[in-house]
Amino acid sequence: MSDIRIGRIVIGRNQTNCYFLYREGSPEAIVIDPADQGDKIADKLAGNGFKVCAIYLTHGHFDHIWGVDGLKQSLDTPVKVYACESERELLQDPYQNISGQMHRPCTVEADVYVRDGEEITTADISCKVIATPGHTIGGCCYYFAEAGILVCGDTLFQESVGRTDFPTGDMSALVRSVREKLFVLPEETKCFPGHGDSTTIGHEKKYNPFCV
Repeated sequence: MSDIRIGRIVIGRNQTNCYFLYREGSPEAIVIDPADQGDKIADKLAGNGFKVCAIYLTHGHFDHIWGVDGLKQSLDTPVKVYACESERELLQDPYQNISGQMHRPCTVEADVYVRDGEEITTADISCKVIATPGHTIGGCCYYFAEAGILVCGDTLFQESVGRTDFPTGDMSALVRSVREKLFVLPEETKCFPGHGDSTTIGHEKKYNPFCV
């Protein structure tokens, strides 16, 4: 049984799930989608004995990136931000990432741009990058095979999928991403979305009305 654990901090105006993954007994943690109030995320993790060692982004919408700078600035040591290569333009454009329309423009420059199928390892935890365009052109999921965990951002929700009416959204592409990239994973894979409760691949294959 894997000793990789996942925790969740629900934060921001859209009640976004900010996740942190770590090995049981280790202080090193990977943060995924620091949605807002990065300083508070840093304080909460530090207060529980964790040291942030990397930031992964599933996509570039405002409610998943507003906390990036605050989190980085609140840490004692520099950490790298990872995002999918295809999301570079959206991350750097307040119109495309919707932050401008929310009257709080924000841009992020990732330190490492990853590609579909690439494996990345931080804090002795490895995951596979799965590019899942549709909600945004460069959206991706992080699959931690050892633990049977998929952090899926706004690609896949419990019995739903992400909206596609924002810049670079494409419903046909999103459905293909879910069917061809995610539904091929083991049915017991636990899915942790950007909003709402967790689910499993098996449940979504049976009950998700957008992708069955």
